Amino acid sequence: MKKSYLVRWGLFILSVMIIAGLLIPASVWAVKEIKIGVIYPLTGGAAAAGRELRAGAELSARIANNVMPHLEMTMAKKAGIQSLGGAKIRLIFKDHEGNPTLGADLAKKLILDDKVDGLLGCYHSSVTKTVSAVAEQYGVPMINGTSTSPALTKRGFRWFWRTTPHDRWFTKDLFELLKGLTEGKVRGVRPVSKGEIANLASACEKTEWGSHVSGLIGAFANSYGFKLRKSLLYASKSPDLSSEVRSLKAVKPDVMLFASYTSDAILMVKTLKAQKAKPKVIWGQDAGFEKPEFRST
Repeated sequence: MKKSYLVRWGLFILSVMIIAGLLIPASVWAVKEIKIGVIYPLTGGAAAAGRELRAGAELSARIANNVMPHLEMTMAKKAGIQSLGGAKIRLIFKDHEGNPTLGADLAKKLILDDKVDGLLGCYHSSVTKTVSAVAEQYGVPMINGTSTSPALTKRGFRWFWRTTPHDRWFTKDLFELLKGLTEGKVRGVRPVSKGEIANLASACEKTEWGSHVSGLIGAFANSYGFKLRKSLLYASKSPDLSSEVRSLKAVKPDVMLFASYTSDAILMVKTLKAQKAKPKVIWGQDAGFEKPEFRST
């Protein structure tokens, strides 16, 4: 893992923790410890992402809880959360394994048994959906910075906050890129005619996140004047994606679009290589495609 990547995650999660502290009820201000339940995938196909997020959270807690004068951050100059009387942060980690039901059960245990003051998580949009529902039920603040399904912030919840843009923005950026290619506006890349990249095919994992990305791809393809020749959903834990790749290749797409977690992103690209797929453009929607493990594929 690159140190700079870990530091960025740490600083991001630190800001999330500070925000969470401001949301904690005044009745706990006199305590010396703020307990935050952190629910991420620490095993399974997205474990690499979960480990990065855990490391970032641990780094954040160290910065928040100690004096670190070498850091050019106001919050690093004093120990503890000053708005809460110098209270220290204690993180309680749980592994949801990519399972929404397990995630909800863990959230309930953290709230009722561990008496956490707030929740942080959960990477998978499908797990964030169930965990945030539990947080809403018990009136416990939950901060999310890694789940991008647009539907998560359309439920009218009072105790759920998301700090990242959602997939409508990311998917629109993709189509702005394709449009820019046809207009000669992408620096360092020769202009292409729209006919050269007109035909698209997409494959997205079929939980809360991927299914919403798939729908957005279809909507934007239509509005930007591209032809979506094939759109399929698959199980992210599938051990074999050969049939999916054959289905994509059959429509001879110019551009292939994917929404995948780490293990399935790696498997998908390896299968594309094995079947000698040669689209002009391959686009992966963050998640698995931005992980260090994927770059070595």
